[in-house]
Amino acid sequence: MNEILDAILASTASEHGSPALGPEDFAALPVPESYRAVTVHKDEAEMFAGQTTKEKDPRKSLHVDEVPVPELGPGEALVAVMASSVNYNSVWTSIFEPLPTFGFLERYGRLSPLAKRHDLPYHIIGSDLAGVVLRTGPGVNIWRPGDEVVAHCLSVELESADGHNDTMLDPEQRIWGFETNFGGLAELALVKSNQLMPKPGHLSWEEAAAPGLVNSTAYRQLVSRNGAGMKQGDNVLIWGASGGLGSYATQFALAGGATPVCVVSSPRKAEICRAMGAEAIIDRSAEDYRFWKDEHTQDPKEWKRLGKRIRELTGGDDVDIVFEHPGRETFGASVYVTRKGGTIVTCASTSGYTHEYDNRYLWMSLKRIVGSHFANYREAWEANRLIAKGKIHPTLSKVYPLEETGQAAHDVHRNVHQGKVGVLCLAPQEGLGVRDLELRERHLDAINIFRDAA
Repeated sequence: MNEILDAILASTASEHGSPALGPEDFAALPVPESYRAVTVHKDEAEMFAGQTTKEKDPRKSLHVDEVPVPELGPGEALVAVMASSVNYNSVWTSIFEPLPTFGFLERYGRLSPLAKRHDLPYHIIGSDLAGVVLRTGPGVNIWRPGDEVVAHCLSVELESADGHNDTMLDPEQRIWGFETNFGGLAELALVKSNQLMPKPGHLSWEEAAAPGLVNSTAYRQLVSRNGAGMKQGDNVLIWGASGGLGSYATQFALAGGATPVCVVSSPRKAEICRAMGAEAIIDRSAEDYRFWKDEHTQDPKEWKRLGKRIRELTGGDDVDIVFEHPGRETFGASVYVTRKGGTIVTCASTSGYTHEYDNRYLWMSLKRIVGSHFANYREAWEANRLIAKGKIHPTLSKVYPLEETGQAAHDVHRNVHQGKVGVLCLAPQEGLGVRDLELRERHLDAINIFRDAA
């Protein structure tokens, strides 16, 4: 791996006078037989039996193992991973909830002899990466060894007609590094070539790795016609507006001429939203919203109190869109506060998958609930393009070495992080990989908002 890293560092240094390395140089690099990767083990899938979700500790289940390099198949690429990041799906995998991911790998393995590679007694996790292409399989034409890339996490087979209008509807749609093996929290990663996108040149490796999953998810959920189809002038309620997902929704709302109403849980998080440019902010902890009287009973009076507070912030308007991802805890309130004819768009359920709401407020006010899951290739490409243009910025707050991925996942699990938590894989230090210094300087304050807050 040292030879690969040296080549990448030498190529990046070409901005400052060293000779650039070409595709033939990277293609000639020897690929090692094994590499370091963050894994969960199949024989440990029951290790947290009897514990509550909060008690389960990713530091106990996540390992850094030496694993063999997988066979490269048609339409695939092997990428040297300089940096990755932790998403909630990494946490779910690490605590084996809502079920162990080995079931995903077993089902995928039954699809074909090539897919059988993914059915292993260990799962290499991670759904983000920034790095350099090392090898491409047969049928890959637009990517070459040496290309600096990021990867989105949509893995599709596209053999069914169902996926050709929207690839997220492919019956064999999976999330790479969660429902497939060989993910991005590793020194090498195996991806389909149609997961690759150009790395934004003004960002470091760790900054470029941070947006992938959450940025694309927020784009589809809020901006795309497959989600809420946000337009100029919309009022958008964003739960967890300074978090890994909500921080991108806040930026998309601001960049798209909408008004984000940012819901946060502390004054510190409120300040982050203000630094991004938001003005309408609700600190739900300070205002002590309690949407549930007890485990089984919601409190509509609290829904009404939230709706009144929103109208105070918007000049009397209800919200056109609710950007939902907490799930059970907030969903009843979300349906209630949405304006007549408005949209509740949901992509996750971090507080619980069983959503309860009063249907009278949905059907009699002609509201819509839209389910949204990650993004198709076009949506992911558009979301990455906005990053590359400096219209949307990474929300990276802290970076860990690969060996401390368990701690990084623990931070996310306990919600003690801001924005996104990054992981250095091959990169020996932070700040490497920047090529467009002029664009970076122009947006440096925005790039560092979450770093400064941390």
